[in-house]
Amino acid sequence: MIVSMIQIIFEIPDIANIKEKRRVIKSVLEKMKKRYNLSAAEVDLNDSLSFAQIGGAIVSNSKTFGETVLRKAFDMIEKETHVRIQDMKIHSEEF
Repeated sequence: MIVSMIQIIFEIPDIANIKEKRRVIKSVLEKMKKRYNLSAAEVDLNDSLSFAQIGGAIVSNSKTFGETVLRKAFDMIEKETHVRIQDMKIHSEEF
């Protein structure tokens, strides 16, 4: 069993309050879950108004497949959302 994980830190420009931040994050997470069947959540920087850290994971029998799905999810975030990516890491573990 291979677990592939992604961690993304991004900046959300022009946010006036925490409610707007939550709306943007919820939208990103829902797109990741629906389109790519990932488990995803906000994992850190909860108190920051401008920054967010989200994590996602997929379980498969192939490191290549898992990391390909995560890269597609990352590309979707870059192209379809109004966030500025600060950092991204993909990692796979075999169990």
